[in-house]
Amino acid sequence: MSGGGSKTAIFAALGANAGITVAKFAGALITGSSSMMAEAIHSVADTGNQGLLLVGQKRSEHEPDAKHPFGYGRNRYFYAFVVALVLFTLGSLTAIHDGINKIRDPEHLEKPVVAITILVVALCLEGFSLRTGMRESRGLKGRASWWRFIRETRNPELPVVLLEDSGALIGLSFAFAGVGLTTLTGNPIWDGIGTLAIGILLGLIAVILIVEMKSLLIGEGATPEETAAIRAHLVDGNRIDQVLRMRTEYLAPDQLMVAAKIRMTPFLDVTEVADAINAAEARVRMAVPNVDVMYLEPEIYRPKPIQR
Repeated sequence: MSGGGSKTAIFAALGANAGITVAKFAGALITGSSSMMAEAIHSVADTGNQGLLLVGQKRSEHEPDAKHPFGYGRNRYFYAFVVALVLFTLGSLTAIHDGINKIRDPEHLEKPVVAITILVVALCLEGFSLRTGMRESRGLKGRASWWRFIRETRNPELPVVLLEDSGALIGLSFAFAGVGLTTLTGNPIWDGIGTLAIGILLGLIAVILIVEMKSLLIGEGATPEETAAIRAHLVDGNRIDQVLRMRTEYLAPDQLMVAAKIRMTPFLDVTEVADAINAAEARVRMAVPNVDVMYLEPEIYRPKPIQR
């Protein structure tokens, strides 16, 4: 898959987060709410993260060269990994630090109506961003659950957008609860508790993303469905009768490398072997469009000598 759907989701998240960031900072300064400030910092991280994802996509488009003969597609995995680190350091740790300080030394919350109004607007914008990300992901997700899609997709940007937006909606709910309970009870400690909850939530999301992006950076193979399809289309039952060994690895979200040793039927000449390999490559690429690089090694069938 190209980055088109990913870019749509990224731009939707970028626009929503940029607007939300300004509103949250204004609300935090007016009300003195620590949970609002934590959410503002969260939105700063999210906005910067969308920019990093776009940089990764742009750099992944560089043409292959002598130093990187398979291209620069893994830039998308690298920048998504950086996003996870930013979310953990700038988002999670900052919010946890502020939350603990506010619980130890609570501060009075001013003009809570302003904070609640901004949070409601932010919920609407984040909901729009999440809806866009889900719409762009459905073509890749198929019938799988959203959690399975996040764990198994080789596209790095869409899981980042989905998890960030989902986390933002839950975080906004925590902030809303913190501000609301502070207003109802008159005890500002609830605002600090809301801030701490946001920090813990961001930490959990960041750890999930770090684990997933690390796996992609190291190199993941084809999905089980793709592997089965590749094996099935390599064999034609005529000139290629078995796949002896096969290895796959994603060089980029839409660049799958396949290396296989295939057994040919006996009595084929060189031209027939070459034609069979070319036909097999065409069949596989038709069945699995992400296949980009293929290396097929033919093994000629040799009947065992008759034992006397």
